[in-house]
Amino acid sequence: MKRPRSLSHVDEKGHARMVDVGAKPVTQRRAAAEGAIKMSKEAFQLVKANRIAKGDVLKVAELAGIAAAKRTSDLIPLTHPLPLERVTVEARLDGKLPGVRVRAEAKVEAKTGVEMEALTACAIALLTVYDMAKAADHGMEIGAIRLIEKSGGMTGEWRVTKG
Repeated sequence: MKRPRSLSHVDEKGHARMVDVGAKPVTQRRAAAEGAIKMSKEAFQLVKANRIAKGDVLKVAELAGIAAAKRTSDLIPLTHPLPLERVTVEARLDGKLPGVRVRAEAKVEAKTGVEMEALTACAIALLTVYDMAKAADHGMEIGAIRLIEKSGGMTGEWRVTKG
């Protein structure tokens, strides 16, 4: 995998720019991201028992993540609007944290990748968990949001290495 020698969103004068993807080929692209939110045992038990006043935390977080992926170019100024073919968000309880782990995946056939859409879906799903459960725990901690795999484009396949 060849790494770029410079930042693609900065021109030769140091100004921010949207990358010109006009000459790039359309390819199938996919990206996945993950993250987690830690919470108190009490808040975890409320989420697990579906006793949060705002509703089903996991389902609402998943829907929020999907909606966010579709709005990524509205939120992050230099991203391209993409015709997403699929976005999946899975929010699941993890008693070891205790808290919620989120995995988001985005897929598109386009000239640019969907890493930002997957990351945005993950981040917003986690923020939604925080919003819904904050009455039970204001000290929740969101973290470890990262790209875990991508495919397509000039760099091809990439996966995070464990360790």
